[in-house]
Amino acid sequence: MVAALNETLLEESRRDAVFADVHALIDAEVSDKKGASGIAVKSGYAAVKKVSPSIVPEAVEKLLPSFLDRLDPFWQEFRTTGGRFADYLSGRADEVSDALLGVTDDRVEASSRQAAKKVYKTMRPSAKKNVIEALPRLGDLVESHAERASANLKE
Repeated sequence: MVAALNETLLEESRRDAVFADVHALIDAEVSDKKGASGIAVKSGYAAVKKVSPSIVPEAVEKLLPSFLDRLDPFWQEFRTTGGRFADYLSGRADEVSDALLGVTDDRVEASSRQAAKKVYKTMRPSAKKNVIEALPRLGDLVESHAERASANLKE
């Protein structure tokens, strides 16, 4: 069996680089948004970062282990098939996006804040669309770091 993504990507010597790349992925995905919904996403993201510049890096650090846990079964299966992980994820976009959004679904469900639950419920469909659009970049990021980790083990 291939090492779990959390073991590979969050190993101490790689952790900071992975966090930085995930943060850059989020920035790039937001930057690429177009149209009215893109303007809304960009405005909301800028407002959040202005209120608390550390919110995105802190969220990445807090949530990434859970996201990698949800992504790991796909990684394990992919490693038996080959190709590009980005293509593999895109080919299973609905299933992968639901698995990843399960992290935030669970957090919202556990919240006692009814207003937050209501807002999240209205935003969930567009969040799924945004996650699906990010899967190619996410797949490339994961595969790149996993390959570097594997190469380092062989040295």
